[in-house]
Amino acid sequence: MPPLPAVSLPAALLAAVAACGACGPPRDAAPDSVSAPAAAPAGELAYVSNEGSGEVSVIDVAADSVVATIAVGTRPRGIRVTPDGRRVFVALSGSPRCPPTMPDAECEKLGADKSKDGIAEIDAATRRLVRVLPGGSDPEQFDLTPDGARLFVSNEDVGRASIVDVASGAVARSVDVGREPEGVRLAPDARTFYVTSESDDRVTAVDAADGTVRGAVRVGKRPRDIAFLADGRFYVSNEMAGTVSLVEPAGGAEGAAAPRVAATVTLAADASAMGLAVSPDGARLYVATGRGGEVVAVDTRTNAVVGAVKVGTRPWGIALTRDGRKLYAANGPSHDVSVVDVAAMRVVRTIPVGQLAWGVAVGPAPQ
Repeated sequence: MPPLPAVSLPAALLAAVAACGACGPPRDAAPDSVSAPAAAPAGELAYVSNEGSGEVSVIDVAADSVVATIAVGTRPRGIRVTPDGRRVFVALSGSPRCPPTMPDAECEKLGADKSKDGIAEIDAATRRLVRVLPGGSDPEQFDLTPDGARLFVSNEDVGRASIVDVASGAVARSVDVGREPEGVRLAPDARTFYVTSESDDRVTAVDAADGTVRGAVRVGKRPRDIAFLADGRFYVSNEMAGTVSLVEPAGGAEGAAAPRVAATVTLAADASAMGLAVSPDGARLYVATGRGGEVVAVDTRTNAVVGAVKVGTRPWGIALTRDGRKLYAANGPSHDVSVVDVAAMRVVRTIPVGQLAWGVAVGPAPQ
């Protein structure tokens, strides 16, 4: 696939962003969501993508309050922050929002504006949208290399994954990974990235350097997210099965020639396994359960459910602080974020954000 140029922002959007780098919320917003001056606090920040309102909410982790709101574009979903905290990337899509119950033919009638597809890049220090990179068609989730030089993006409506070179602002490679790809994670050794295919119930392994498909493994029904353990094994959330698969990669402990499912965690009957997060010590896996309305804790040694906490409506994206003590859950229909004390498995704060909170990324405040 030939390289594509970085997307230029319309003059009107650039002007709006320049005037709105730390825009405040609507006049009737709750106190937790009131924006503060642009200077970022020391410590950690949580970034929340709000699919319905086209913005990112910035939460001061120490105070658990919104300190800024950044306009980014249409349907922001997947979100990542670089390890140094200096840049935040957000997937944007010009495709219409279509619930799983809507027939494909009806969804297609709504039309799509592909000029709105891309990966927004935010300068975290100034809280300004600096550019929109190409990210292939209908980007939903993505991961990035530790140095932030490359992005690995799922392109939901075309069944492909794109490798994006950040410096040149171009798609370096595009590869077929199955129908409706969504979750994307780079392995701890940074050699392979994995992509879930919702409609094919599988996860595809792709070489991070050259884009070659290295294998695939069938998991549960409608896989959504991926979370790695330090040893290279990873968990996959299976939305419609209400399960989580533990996958052993090719050449793992058993010397397998291809990835294989080593264990399956079964959740409650009303749970839709969605976003995943692993504690810094690797001892716990946390699972957002969508319509189940909970975040569930799983012991990674036994793969048994050891706790659960009720959060907001239909939690999707979740993320942990660096010390693993607090978890942030994006609750779409309730337009808020639940802050969970994971030791007690209880909600300690509910923070109003934008419309349809989708994803969460936690990183250090830029210095």
